[in-house]
Amino acid sequence: MTASASRKASDDPGPKAGDPGGGLDRGVFAVAMVVVLGAIMAILDVTVVNVALKHLSEDFEAPLSTIQWVATGYTLALATVIPVTGWASARFGTKRLYMISIALFVAGSALAGLAWNAESLIAFRVLQGLGGGMIMPAGMTILTQAAGPQRVGQVMSVVGIPMLLGPIAGPILGGWLVDDVSWRWIFYINVPIGALALVLSARILKRDEAKPTERLDFLGLILLSPGLAGLLYGLATGAEKSDFARTDVLITAVGGAVLVLAFGVHALRRSNTNPLIDLRLFRRRSVAAASGTLVLFACSFFGAMLILPLYYQTVRGETAFASGLLLAPQGIGAMLTMPIGGRLTDKLGPGKVVLVGLAVVVAGVAGFATQLTVDASYWYLGIALFVMGLGMGMTMMPTMSAAMQTLQHDEVPRASTSLNIIQQVAASIGTAFIAVLLTAQMRDRGLESSGMGGEAPAAGQVPPEILQQIMTKMADAFQTTYWFSLGLLVFAFLPALLLPRRKPAVPDADTVPAEKPMVMH
Repeated sequence: MTASASRKASDDPGPKAGDPGGGLDRGVFAVAMVVVLGAIMAILDVTVVNVALKHLSEDFEAPLSTIQWVATGYTLALATVIPVTGWASARFGTKRLYMISIALFVAGSALAGLAWNAESLIAFRVLQGLGGGMIMPAGMTILTQAAGPQRVGQVMSVVGIPMLLGPIAGPILGGWLVDDVSWRWIFYINVPIGALALVLSARILKRDEAKPTERLDFLGLILLSPGLAGLLYGLATGAEKSDFARTDVLITAVGGAVLVLAFGVHALRRSNTNPLIDLRLFRRRSVAAASGTLVLFACSFFGAMLILPLYYQTVRGETAFASGLLLAPQGIGAMLTMPIGGRLTDKLGPGKVVLVGLAVVVAGVAGFATQLTVDASYWYLGIALFVMGLGMGMTMMPTMSAAMQTLQHDEVPRASTSLNIIQQVAASIGTAFIAVLLTAQMRDRGLESSGMGGEAPAAGQVPPEILQQIMTKMADAFQTTYWFSLGLLVFAFLPALLLPRRKPAVPDADTVPAEKPMVMH
């Protein structure tokens, strides 16, 4: 092969349009390796922190209602940058944006590992989220462009590996680091991975030119992001203190609500052709129903997963590593049904699949709401978690698909962005309020203390019969909190009944949407 032919072959991004069955060549695999490195960091970080919350609470002497913002602040930051990603990709170029995102994430990780109190850790987690929220969309855009449209399915299968393994490996890795090294290493571990990703990105990724195509809705961003944060913080603080008339609660909650309402007015203005979230799409029944289902499901599911490691560690006395292992059935269940749910959605219609998925999740959560006692069988709890995972795999992506089914091709990218923001915000609301509810349940049972809002004393400090009573009260607090989570899931059936129940229509070739940054969380 001549040198010119070799260069031509290396520059070829993939098979020609008439060869949709071509495999992924070495160049695409190299790009995929870079993208997967970034995805591993971003996805693991979502799941790795939950098993460390008890240790963080003890080290910083902070209650659960405060320390849960380590998780909530991160997801809120993700929601903030999702709508910015498309504009930033065009403005700076996808390679540059990807490297900036990784650098922000690594910087936030290093600083989080150095945190000296709960407030500093929360702030650094927000910085992490600002970078982490752009890693997956930018990476998927790079990989899709490198592979070509005919090989998107193969690309998704490669990047889907960390997405499926994250909920399994994250808690186990986090538990091991917390127990045998230090909780700080759940953040430090991102530094060498991120450094390697940056080096490989600079060497492997093809440079693309910045091509600004649309104007960023700066006013919408300024109104929505602090509005959501203020509203959520105010409501959570009022619930935690059982006093919504406090000055700080009123200022933050009312101020946040005003900003969110102002954003709504701004987004609905006829002159606003590129709103941060296109609220006009919610006039479509499929989009509105999918959004309602997603909000209730995410609030319940992610809130429930936040407090389960705390049950294992505080009530059952398990280590963080053991707690991570005990969470693995949920990830295994989701890994099994996510691909099946996608295929069933294409064959049967999303509405039918989502209803089945919700029913399965309800069965799993009901197991915790009825049987999460001080001596519940680990086999029983593992089965309940596995069932929750099975249902989750048949709920999340089919709900997203239901929203897209009736949209025009130019509406799909805007709807995808809106739904991903809704998912992240709902997860933030769920983790915040489930944590507040658990704290309130502990307080009602006279289990207040520093730490988790109900830390059990050491076995040698009180007589065994008294310790057993304390443990029983703590288990009852967790079990009661799961009833609230179950209630949210039951309400999710109402909007889910309005989802389309026919399989999606096959689009014509000339109606396929133009490539946009892909948002996946």
